Amino acid sequence: MANPQEPTFRESVDLMFNRAVALMDLPPGLEEKIRVCNATYTVRFGVRLRGQIQTFTGYRSVHSEHMEPVKGGIRFATSVNQDEVEALAALMTYKCALVEAPFGGSKGGLCIDPRQWDDHELEQITRRFAYELIKRDMIHPAQNVPAPDMGTSEREMAWISDQYNRMNTTDINSRACVTGKPLNAGGIAGRVEATGRGVQYALREFFREPLDVAKAGLDGTLEGKTVIVQGLGNVGYHAAKFLQEEDGAIITGIIERDGALFDPSGIDVEKVKEWIMRHGGVTGYPDANHHAEGGAVLEEACDILIPAAMEGVINMTNADRIGAKLIIEAANGPITAGADDVLRARGTVIIPDMYANAGGVTVSYFEWVKNLSHIRFGRMQRRQEEARHELIVRELERLDRHLGDAWSMTPDFKAKYLRGADELELVRSGLDDTMRIAFQSMRGLWHDKEEVDDLRTAAYLVAIDKVAASYRAKGL
Repeated sequence: MANPQEPTFRESVDLMFNRAVALMDLPPGLEEKIRVCNATYTVRFGVRLRGQIQTFTGYRSVHSEHMEPVKGGIRFATSVNQDEVEALAALMTYKCALVEAPFGGSKGGLCIDPRQWDDHELEQITRRFAYELIKRDMIHPAQNVPAPDMGTSEREMAWISDQYNRMNTTDINSRACVTGKPLNAGGIAGRVEATGRGVQYALREFFREPLDVAKAGLDGTLEGKTVIVQGLGNVGYHAAKFLQEEDGAIITGIIERDGALFDPSGIDVEKVKEWIMRHGGVTGYPDANHHAEGGAVLEEACDILIPAAMEGVINMTNADRIGAKLIIEAANGPITAGADDVLRARGTVIIPDMYANAGGVTVSYFEWVKNLSHIRFGRMQRRQEEARHELIVRELERLDRHLGDAWSMTPDFKAKYLRGADELELVRSGLDDTMRIAFQSMRGLWHDKEEVDDLRTAAYLVAIDKVAASYRAKGL
């Protein structure tokens, strides 16, 4: 049963915003301008399916136009409503500001269960929703640029992109109307993994600072740290996979809608993902203990908890039983404002959603730039880099021949050094740089400002200050 004192998702965002602005010296009018959602468009449209007209309700909310275009995903879920979309749009404003992506905040949603419709029906529904938004400039390369979110993927983005192109046949930048597209439709390498990769980079940056790690009651590196992941969708899967395969973390728990798996010795993420793809859930997976009640595993002791599904999963009914030392919010709003207070009082360190899951919008920004420049990253400079490296390698080979056994190159040095960076490597480099710089901007306030005792407040302070600066530059 829901706690009657539990704030809604939108109220949680407002409460966290209020906590930050109380520490700032903003004029009341500017504070209100940043807080409020500029506009929300509600559309109700019909599609003839299965012999009759089916009516659907969708939303596109614009929180802030301090920079344009505005940016934010489109989700397909039965839980979609105006309050949720407006709260998510606000988070997008702050998220983009924090990671210095030059966008305002927006969000969209369609109240639908995509699993109830076959692919052809879903395409008809998506195209009609896109049509309703496009004809009102709610999807436009220079004004409003959606991306995938819960319940949508690169497939839906390709449909939206094609629909925009059909309606704007002379717009040379039409592919930039939406991001998260397939590679063959103007997408960018690394976009599918981007949010999960960003979670990994965020944790790596956190673990670079022993002082930060100690605040969470931990020590050392990510290697050997126990991790529980709630939600093995796109974000949770990639975050868990990369942490396990590249950083040596031990995934002890995986929580899905049909229960949870738990094994203190570790769970193979790839095998679980394959099982889910074949069977639709984790039930019956043979190599770990299955718990019908996933909430119990959410509360198990671990070093790092990664909520990567819905908002509000950690709330006032379970916050005092959460056993993780460090929580990184891979989903939007998985911890309510009330739960946030409980966890902070206990000393649990939380890496907030507006930073932790910003990998998606960061790589979306790269894709948008790629679409506007009409050239893939690395195409102009890759071979030139290789040619310059070749000069150095030849000189080293000359020394190698001259000095003989006294000096020699590492066997695979030449192959590694000669290869110029491709688009995927450049995208990962840009994402890593973005996550590092954004964390340091939060960290500075977290450690240096006495009244800032958590990373979420620090993130809001950094973001709101940047939004306020943009409005001031506009003369507001």
